[in-house]
Amino acid sequence: MLNLDFSFLSWDVVSGFVLKGLVFSVQLTLIAMVGGIVLGTLLALMRLSGKKWLVMPAAFYVNTLRSIPLVMVILWFFLLIPLLIGRPMGAELSAIITFTVFEAAYYSEIMRAGIQSVPKGQVYAGYAVGMTYSQSMQLIVLPQAFRNMLPVLMTQTIILFQDTSLVYAIGAYDLLKGFEVAGKNFNRPVETYLVAAVVYFVICFSLSMLVRRLQKKIAIIR
Repeated sequence: MLNLDFSFLSWDVVSGFVLKGLVFSVQLTLIAMVGGIVLGTLLALMRLSGKKWLVMPAAFYVNTLRSIPLVMVILWFFLLIPLLIGRPMGAELSAIITFTVFEAAYYSEIMRAGIQSVPKGQVYAGYAVGMTYSQSMQLIVLPQAFRNMLPVLMTQTIILFQDTSLVYAIGAYDLLKGFEVAGKNFNRPVETYLVAAVVYFVICFSLSMLVRRLQKKIAIIR
């Protein structure tokens, strides 16, 4: 511990190595969050439709992906998709596709719980005034489900941001990769990994505090 030296850390190091990785990690998180919520909502509606031909594939999709480690899914997509499309695909694009598809399984379960939390009487009231099933979902159920599940959705997004560090397995340049490259260039890997841990902690802890405040506001609205 006495041999630790953080003197090499400067804005030049941050801007030259870390900032690029942070930008990609944030982009990957936001794209996977939006895509995962959209796809996850469709999967949740399929599972709640009551139609077996929709329920079975959606349930298989969700249960399969939730039972496989994320790093294995990352490697599968990175290695198999180029074979299917006949040309290589960059690590960044592969990571975006993988995280969107994988996180959809988790967002699906969150949305399904949110939809089921809305009293069925409200849906029947929509039918009573002439609404169709899709109109009731779009105008009555989904807005309330999103509001009820917003803290949980944000918590899952924080976990998603932490999981972006796994893209090191395919060589994508994320936040952790930026610190790793800086550590190799200055021969200070221990120091850079320690700083990386602190940065991840500060970002995730700050977001967790925001989620807690949001949860309290939603509880007041209820």
